Amino acid sequence: MRLLFVVQRYGTDVAGGAEAAGRSLATGLAGRGHQVEVLTSRARSYRDWADHYPAGTTELDGVAVHRLGVTRTRDLDRFEALSRRVVTGAQRGAPLVQRAWVAAQGPQLDDLAPWLRANAARFDAAVFLTYLYATTVDGLPAAAGRTATVLHPTAHDEPTFWLPLVEPVLRMADRLVFLTEEERVLVGGRLGRADPGPVIGLGVEPAPAPGSEEVAAFRRAHGLGEDPYLVCVGRVEPGKGQPELVEQFVALRRRQSERADAALRWRLVVVGDESVALARHPDVVVTGWLDDGPRRAAVAGAAAFVQPSYFESFSIVLLEAFDLGVPALVNGHNPVLAGHARRSGAAIAYRDFAELEAGVELLAADAELRGAMGTAGRRYVDAHYRWPALLDRYEAMLAEAAG
Repeated sequence: MRLLFVVQRYGTDVAGGAEAAGRSLATGLAGRGHQVEVLTSRARSYRDWADHYPAGTTELDGVAVHRLGVTRTRDLDRFEALSRRVVTGAQRGAPLVQRAWVAAQGPQLDDLAPWLRANAARFDAAVFLTYLYATTVDGLPAAAGRTATVLHPTAHDEPTFWLPLVEPVLRMADRLVFLTEEERVLVGGRLGRADPGPVIGLGVEPAPAPGSEEVAAFRRAHGLGEDPYLVCVGRVEPGKGQPELVEQFVALRRRQSERADAALRWRLVVVGDESVALARHPDVVVTGWLDDGPRRAAVAGAAAFVQPSYFESFSIVLLEAFDLGVPALVNGHNPVLAGHARRSGAAIAYRDFAELEAGVELLAADAELRGAMGTAGRRYVDAHYRWPALLDRYEAMLAEAAG
C-alpha cells in the first residue's frame, strides 16, 4: 500500500508519545514493503514550534519525510490566554475563539492543506495522529474525500477533548483507531457509538536488557552509587505529574527520616526535558534528556518505575518498563494507567499521597513481590504488545479502510 502519516513532529530525537507512535508505525510498515511517507513540520520542540530540521524531503529508516516550514512560532502568553478562554471562559463554544486557539496551539503550517489537496489522492490511506494539533484539525478536512483517512485520536479525558470543535474532527475520519480500551470507551461516549473503532495498541520492540556495565555507567554518571531508586521517564510538565511526584517524594523522605523503623532508603531519578523547573533535593536526581541506551539503563537499574501522569492515552514508557521486568507505581486517576495495572498485575495504582507512600513501602520491603510483578509485566507485553501481531492487525485495518 501507499501510505501517508501526518503528525506534528517527526524524528529520532523528538520526545512525545503520539510522535513516537507515528514513527514506530511508519517504520514498521515500511519494513514490510509498503511505500510510506510522512508529512510533518520542521519543528523539534512543541514549546515554540521553531524550525529545526532542514526543509524539504529526506529519508529516515526507509520512510520519505516531507517537512513543511512553520509559518508562525508559538506565542506562549497568547496561547495560554486563549486556552483559558476556550476551556473555562464564557466564549468556550465560540467558533472564532476555537479557531484562534487551534492556530495558537499549532504548528501553523500554511502549506499543509495545499500539500494534502495536491497529493492525498496518490495514497491508499492517510493516517493522522492525535486530535489535538492543527496538523489534524486543518489536515484531515483537506485529505477527506481524496483518500481513505484514519485518525488515532490518542485521546484522554482532558479539558480540550471536550471542546466543540473536536467532535467534527472525530466524525470526519473514515476510521478511528485506539491505543487502549479506555480510550475507545472515552471517544465512543463522546460520539454516542458503542463501537467507534478497533483497539490496536502499540508495539514494544523486544531488546536485550541493558547489561550490568551499562547500568553501572548510568549510576556513575549521575552519582547514584549503590542506592536503590525509583525512576520516572517523560517530558517534564505539570500534566505529566513529575512536579507533583517530586513534591510527594520529598515529603515521603521527610516522613521516613522521622521514623526509626522506616524501610525506604530509595532515591528518585527523573529522566526528561524540563519544560518546567523541578524542586531540587539531595535524593532527587534530574538527568534531562537521555538517548535510548542510557534511558533504558536508567529504567533497568531501577527498583521500580513511576508513571505519575494524569493525561495518557497509552504510555509506551510504562510498557517498556514492564518489558524490562521493572514493577511500577502509576497514577490511578488516569483510567489508562489504572487499566494497565489491573490487567497486567505489574503495577500498583495510587490516587493520593497516602497510597503512593504505602505502595513505595510495600515494594521496598518485599523483593519477592517486585520480582513477581516484573515477571507479570513481561508476560503482559508478550501477550498484547509485540510488533509482528500488532502490524498484522494494523495492515488489515488499513486494507479495509483503503477498500
